[in-house]
Amino acid sequence: MLLRAGTVITAGTVITDGAVRTEGEEVVQVGPAASLAPAPGEEVEELPGRTLTAGLVDMHCHGGGGASFSSREGSEVRAAVGYHRRHGTTTMVASLVSAPVDELAVSLALLADLTEEGLIAGSHLEGPFLAHSRCGAQNPAVLVPPDREAVDRLLRAARGTLRMVTLAPELPGALDLVRQLCDAGVVAALGHTDATYDQTMAAIDAGATVMTHLFNGMRPVHHREPGPVVAGLERPEVCCELIVDEHHLHPAVVRDVMAATGGRRTALVSDAIAAAGMADGSYELGGLAVEVQGGVARLAGGTSMAGSTVTVAEAVASAVGTSGAGLVDVVRSATATPASLVAPGAGRLEPGRRADLVVWGPSMVPTHVMVGGRWSVHPDSGVAA
Repeated sequence: MLLRAGTVITAGTVITDGAVRTEGEEVVQVGPAASLAPAPGEEVEELPGRTLTAGLVDMHCHGGGGASFSSREGSEVRAAVGYHRRHGTTTMVASLVSAPVDELAVSLALLADLTEEGLIAGSHLEGPFLAHSRCGAQNPAVLVPPDREAVDRLLRAARGTLRMVTLAPELPGALDLVRQLCDAGVVAALGHTDATYDQTMAAIDAGATVMTHLFNGMRPVHHREPGPVVAGLERPEVCCELIVDEHHLHPAVVRDVMAATGGRRTALVSDAIAAAGMADGSYELGGLAVEVQGGVARLAGGTSMAGSTVTVAEAVASAVGTSGAGLVDVVRSATATPASLVAPGAGRLEPGRRADLVVWGPSMVPTHVMVGGRWSVHPDSGVAA
């Protein structure tokens, strides 16, 4: 199949009047449309005025479409993946909030099955090794100190599919945990933390490479104690997650972080919960009651935000439209950068990669979604995931 679009964006390159050729499940050619003539009998998809990118990659998502990744029902996981896929996220890591280790092990085993099936790219544990003082919407009753034996058990349950663990670096034993995770090939992320600048730097020195939803759930910046935010922004090996939903971060913060770090060091994440795509109302996250009003999720009776209700595609549109960040950097932050951390085979529009593609309309809303060379969403044929 040959797709010809007004603009094709690869990982850092913009091709005006570009084209992408797919064969089976793979991309085989990318370049100017003038250099890629249709082969005899080849199907051609004309997309004038549209933008074509790699499929989106979400490295931090708890659910959507009324379904949660914390559920022990595979049907719920499939429903959440389907919801985000319809909105352009073709690769996603299933995130679990803090829970007792026994429960997390059971959930990781289910997610391992679905990872091996190819439905998801792996799992992410957001806790339970987090700071009580910055727990946000995490259940404080299940938070525990870093524990090597607990991590070993969780790693065994995940069978090589655990991609990332978020922890608070100031907790006793946290640096050893960072090293343990890195030795196991798991990304160590820092979040829900009251760490100082020096404590954060020590964790990065130990191997941590991600700041979980930068600014949110962590000690704020102070001119005498910069804290984890400044430490993460300073270190070139660290990727900073951003929740761009116009609630978690002011547009100016998004714009300035993107300008300072570029798309190679930022990852747009949804941090979506089951309420994504659903009506306002009452929901649950990790055993805690959540109320959604105006699309904003908060703990019932409190002020703490409880994840988001957006997709990565909506984050892209917001980052470009409201924050004014550069389109190429934003696309990289939603594709190649998160993929490099949790799904190295995804997130890049180039020959030899799986044909996961998104077609965007003029207002940066996905109109077509391709997964593995097949349309998952196509407006003319009515195909939907």
